[in-house]
Amino acid sequence: MSDQQTIPFQPPEEGGSYRSGVVAIVGPPNAGKSTLLNYFLGQKIAIVTPRPQTTRNRILGIVTGESYQIMFLDTPGLHKPRELLNREMVRIAMDTLAEADVVLFLADASSPAPARLERRRQEYRGYLEQLRCPVVLALNKVDLLEKNKLLPIMDWYGGLHPFASVVPISALKGEGTDILISELLRFLPEGPQYYPDDVPTDAGQRFIAAEIIREKVFLLTREEVPYSTAVLIDSFQEPEEEGRPVIIHATIMVEQGSQKGIIIGRQGRMLGEIRKSAVPDLEELLDCKVVLKLWVKVKKKWTRNERILRELGM
Repeated sequence: MSDQQTIPFQPPEEGGSYRSGVVAIVGPPNAGKSTLLNYFLGQKIAIVTPRPQTTRNRILGIVTGESYQIMFLDTPGLHKPRELLNREMVRIAMDTLAEADVVLFLADASSPAPARLERRRQEYRGYLEQLRCPVVLALNKVDLLEKNKLLPIMDWYGGLHPFASVVPISALKGEGTDILISELLRFLPEGPQYYPDDVPTDAGQRFIAAEIIREKVFLLTREEVPYSTAVLIDSFQEPEEEGRPVIIHATIMVEQGSQKGIIIGRQGRMLGEIRKSAVPDLEELLDCKVVLKLWVKVKKKWTRNERILRELGM
């Protein structure tokens, strides 16, 4: 895994102060929350796809600098939930806010159709009105936006909430991220370093491995299929001898038999593609060779089954 990003920061008060605290990253689906977290960490912890509502669980990313430590909490996108799975995703996002010293509200500035934004005005306000800590607004993907369109977008979002600060950024390219870190640190308390310098997350390898496999399902399948899938790690066999591979057995869970057929594909080709695509990321994560064995199982209506959702950590 690559080294973390080191974002420079000069404490706003007298030298020697150290700041630490929790920043919850919230916002609508597909705004770039996971991309931003991965950029800060300098490695892939949260999965990223072009589809909305990819993130399902709360993910902790720890960014450590010379004079600060920020514990970022990446959350599922805020949206109007219908199924139990979606309601749990929004609950996770909102519950996370209770732990935060600062909330980072991340929005996509690149495709803000005015009518679409207006339809969500009351929804966004409803979320923001529940917050009792400073909220920093980051407008993401400004590298895709014409410069003369940025100010109207800033004005529109400024009418939603008295944000403590507004920062235009590109999470993909890292533009404005040093300014964003400095703005967040203005509102974090002085405190100790909670995690060692080389610890980027509290997520276990099994969780990240399952997320990597699920990401490949999102990237390789279409329509509603990826939203009806979950990944369970059945076994994670560490090698007994140096140089031997880690052997991972995982089950991709779907809701319908037709979805199982799609995931497996003709003559097992889709399942093979999922395996082939996941292995390099798993090997980078574990820094060793990986043998990945995948199965597909039908669990009808699992997205509405509270027991199964709890097993998935939701």
